[in-house]
Amino acid sequence: MQRPFVHPPIEDVKLETILYALSDPARMEIVRKLTTEGCPMNCSSAAPVHLPKSTQSHHYQVLREAGLIRSERRGTEVVNTLRCTEIGARFPGLIPAILKAAGCEQA
Repeated sequence: MQRPFVHPPIEDVKLETILYALSDPARMEIVRKLTTEGCPMNCSSAAPVHLPKSTQSHHYQVLREAGLIRSERRGTEVVNTLRCTEIGARFPGLIPAILKAAGCEQA
């Protein structure tokens, strides 16, 4: 049996945890793809292709535990969506500002 995904309640999400999660270039790339190419996306589509699956899983776990994404199992795939609306309500303008500062265009 697979372990369920843990998603923190939005009121427990901390700014420093979000900033830490987005400080890694691979995780920033995942968030950029989810933002610009649309949600939901499966893990292999959003992660940088050069990363081993174990490393991809670690990056998704960090993003999930930071409260940035919601992961859901659909058959053999895991599909991820950004929690933009929730993050935007808690920290208005944060994600667009980070993406802009990182040189990412937001869709």
